Amino acid sequence: MRKALQNPENCAVVRTVGYIGNKWKPIILIRLLTSGKIRFGQLASKIPDISRKILSQQLKELEEDKLIIRHSFMEKPPRVEYELSSLGKTLIPVLKAMFDWGNQLEEPDKRCIWEPVVD
Repeated sequence: MRKALQNPENCAVVRTVGYIGNKWKPIILIRLLTSGKIRFGQLASKIPDISRKILSQQLKELEEDKLIIRHSFMEKPPRVEYELSSLGKTLIPVLKAMFDWGNQLEEPDKRCIWEPVVD
C-alpha cells in the first residue's frame, strides 16, 4: 500500500480504503473484473479519462499490493497483460456493494456496467 492513511484505531474499513480508495483504483479493478485478462492499451481505451502515466502508476501500485497480476511476454513487440489476482478477486463483493450503493444515490452511468467475466 503506497499511501498510509491515518488509522489510529487500526480500523479495517480505513485499511481497505488505503488499498482501493482513490479516484482510479476502483475503476481499474472493475474494468479488470469485467474484461478478464487485458492488455495495457485495451485497458487504457476502456478508461479514456485516465492518462497512460497515471494508469501505469496505479497498475504498479495494485500489483505491489498483490491485487492484480502482471503477465509479461518476451515477444517483439513486448506484450503485457493484467488480471485480478486471487486477493483482488476477494474484493468482488466489496466492489459490487459499492456499485449498488452508488447506483442508489444517482442514476446509473451507462459507461459503468456490472458484468463480471472473472469468477
